[in-house]
Amino acid sequence: MQFKSHARSLALALSLALVAGCSSTGGTQDGSMEGTRNGGAGTGVAGSGQVSGTGVDGVRAGQQADGRIPEVRTIYFDFDRDNIRTEFESVLVAHARYLRSNGSARVVLQGHTDERGTREYNMALGERRANSVKRFLEVQGVSPSQLEIVSYGEERPAVRGSNDEAHAQNRRVVFAY
Repeated sequence: MQFKSHARSLALALSLALVAGCSSTGGTQDGSMEGTRNGGAGTGVAGSGQVSGTGVDGVRAGQQADGRIPEVRTIYFDFDRDNIRTEFESVLVAHARYLRSNGSARVVLQGHTDERGTREYNMALGERRANSVKRFLEVQGVSPSQLEIVSYGEERPAVRGSNDEAHAQNRRVVFAY
């Protein structure tokens, strides 16, 4: 009997830890990174592969209503992390919707990192980031045969520089259709 109460306590503690770990770290509902710890990096021009506020006809970024490939094709990650940030889930859902409705469409998920860390570590981190996106899409019903992952690590930076803003824009996964 005492074992069951310990098991319940452990389950409750793990549940609370999971909820705390899933809490948002910043950003806005439109997918931009304004107001985050990284000084607002990641805001950009629509169609540039960077996050923007709204798309065509006021449709939220990444959520095309007419079956086209979603406009926002880049999501960003926190330093040394591969978990998907809450503010980018709507972008991923839009890509999943597009891929499910276009069974012949294929996408390469390109994982990237900033310049910090060894080349080998960054290649592995870029792969983990791309795999996180792949798993999210598969849970949304996308066929694994439509998804390919590749890691570029630190080799293809979006922005040159060694400051927080450049680092934040280089920690990303890009959807390459």
